[in-house]
Amino acid sequence: MAKVLAKKRCGWATSDPLYLEYHDKEWGRPVHDDQKLFEFLILEGAQAGLSWITILKKRDHYRKAFSGFDARRIARYDSKIEARLLINAGIVRNRLKISSTITNARAFLAVQKEFGSFDKYVWSFVGGKPKINRPSGLGGVPATTRESDAMSKDLKKRGFRFVGSTICYAFMQACGLVDDHTRECFRAKRGACTEDLY
Repeated sequence: MAKVLAKKRCGWATSDPLYLEYHDKEWGRPVHDDQKLFEFLILEGAQAGLSWITILKKRDHYRKAFSGFDARRIARYDSKIEARLLINAGIVRNRLKISSTITNARAFLAVQKEFGSFDKYVWSFVGGKPKINRPSGLGGVPATTRESDAMSKDLKKRGFRFVGSTICYAFMQACGLVDDHTRECFRAKRGACTEDLY
């Protein structure tokens, strides 16, 4: 484990093994799989007001509770399923966040129908390729950008909820639309955004 910790990483990547694995293998890598993009959009919304490590620890529970993030299945959830989700201790039991997941699944399917894929839609906000930033430290990483503002505004117009600009920027970072690995981070040196994880 000491060898793993010896790597230089972005300042937010604590010594928690789950955080380290997420930072090293996922964060900042381009995602083009619609189901995986939907998963990240929902998880980023679930994080609102909480820490990301809290959501990472609940991620497997979310996958079970929400049909592996199959938007078609989630879009058909009824009030009985919603009631069961509200008593599921494995996820964040917030009525608005749970109902927004169902609403967002329906909006997601509408975007897929209009654009051919959710991937094509979201990547259009960065011109189809990752925006590579190399901040010198966490202080140089923005909470929002012009692109996340535009994404947030358009998602809201399409009926999505829990998609403020800060959430959208976190989603963009998670899915590699932007690569914010700091200069000293080993992922920056390896070129995180060139490796497609999915």
